Amino acid sequence: MAERKVIAVLGATGAQGGGLVRAILRDPEGGFAARAITRNAESAKAKALTDAGVEVVEADVDDPASVRAAFEGAYGAYCVTFFWEHFSPERETEQARGLARAAKEADLKHVIWSTFEDTRKRVPLSDDRMPTLQGRYKVPHFDAKAEADATFRELGVPTTFLLTSFYWDNLIHFGMGPKPGPDGTLLFTLPMGDAKLPGIAAADIGPCAYGVLKRGGDLIGGYTGVAGEHLTGSEMAAALTRALGREVRYNAVTPEQYRGFGFPGADDLGNMFQYKRDFNAEFCGARDVAACRALHPKLMTFDAWLAENAARIPIEAQAAGG
Repeated sequence: MAERKVIAVLGATGAQGGGLVRAILRDPEGGFAARAITRNAESAKAKALTDAGVEVVEADVDDPASVRAAFEGAYGAYCVTFFWEHFSPERETEQARGLARAAKEADLKHVIWSTFEDTRKRVPLSDDRMPTLQGRYKVPHFDAKAEADATFRELGVPTTFLLTSFYWDNLIHFGMGPKPGPDGTLLFTLPMGDAKLPGIAAADIGPCAYGVLKRGGDLIGGYTGVAGEHLTGSEMAAALTRALGREVRYNAVTPEQYRGFGFPGADDLGNMFQYKRDFNAEFCGARDVAACRALHPKLMTFDAWLAENAARIPIEAQAAGG
């Protein structure tokens, strides 16, 4: 067959990038090869990729020269940044702009950039419906990524802008799972009211990105949203009840209450959920489930994800905000 197109995958040992590497490995006749980019090629996850036959290259998003070298000779790249490691929107924007410049210099033919909406387009800094954070953001981890979109465009990098959704895996790893309330009933807490929350299995994002690559260039230049389902908090609580065999009740708090919970990033996430609630039609509309399933036919529903992962959700902890 023709020489395979190399896709340089940032975050190859993480949720998004790792999923793309696995999708490429599962399709040896698909015409693509993965180049896993990681900060530490000696980590256990990186060594596992090497053992699987994946080319592993060290680079750091804070070192644009290393990224440029890692992109050399590749056809395309999957670009993602890691806000929750440092909580600095300015650092994240600069990292993303460095990725765009490296992609341009390496003359990549297709870049997928994992980004979000700029919430300030609908909620200006002067709008007091939600507090302004860090001086110039409404939802820092959204707005910082969105600021970098312009650099990909201005440099003429052939880019698909991938809009991701709430990871259902946050119920396992990010402390967002049900917690016992004062009477022992499990409470699933979100400040979404009756609005629907687009969600996805983290492991499905990579296969969706692979579907974008398989489409060729017809999704370059636009936004492609991914979600496995759009569910209300009540619907998610009902699914959790079925999966856990224990009543889970939706605890619909206000964004103000959520921002006050006090954990790192609570204000950012409170604003994020409020944005998703207040602009629900637009947010959900950008993440069409049928279009996503066309990219990745094995896309999981929340029930399917729970069937595999419910036992991993930690629930014996203090009530949210306690």
